[in-house]
Amino acid sequence: MMAAPSRDEAWELFCEWTESVSLRRHVLGVEAAMAAYAERYGEDAELWAATGILHDLDYEKYPDLETGHPRVALQLFEERGYPEEMIDAIAGHAPYLGVPRETRMSRTLFAVDELSGFIAAVALVRPTGLEGMSPKSVKKKMKQPSFAAAVSRDDMRLGADELGEDFDQHLAFVIAALEPRAAELGLTGGVATGDAAAEA
Repeated sequence: MMAAPSRDEAWELFCEWTESVSLRRHVLGVEAAMAAYAERYGEDAELWAATGILHDLDYEKYPDLETGHPRVALQLFEERGYPEEMIDAIAGHAPYLGVPRETRMSRTLFAVDELSGFIAAVALVRPTGLEGMSPKSVKKKMKQPSFAAAVSRDDMRLGADELGEDFDQHLAFVIAALEPRAAELGLTGGVATGDAAAEA
């Protein structure tokens, strides 16, 4: 059995590679959703949490999707002997690599990655942040093409479909996973500036 990094080791490694506060918060949000789904599915929550943290390891340093992210990270994980399941999931979250998402972990990572970022963007423009957010308010923002325009609405829906989850229930589940960590994620509301909302 190849050694998987612990959640804390994954976080330490991510912070060595990444200075951006918004990117650090993004992977913590993905981690929260991954860990929640791992518990729901009876999977290894520590491994899923570490995968959520590490999926964007090389994004800040190697943002070019043609040659960089996530290829540099995948090579590092191979060299370190990280579990194949983790490497496969991180490859699968980048549709342009063409790696099929055949495991539950890879489908979950794809399903929560863009969605948790979008939920964070919605929270940043709400006075109460994540608190009291409903799937309805997220779907309303999805209908505004200019809001978080870089986030693919199709991918968010595809992710839920691949997981076999109802989209509204998937939304509610991810919101609930993020809510206890709202302060850590900078999503408590009342502090959003134009910059923060734009960055998300």
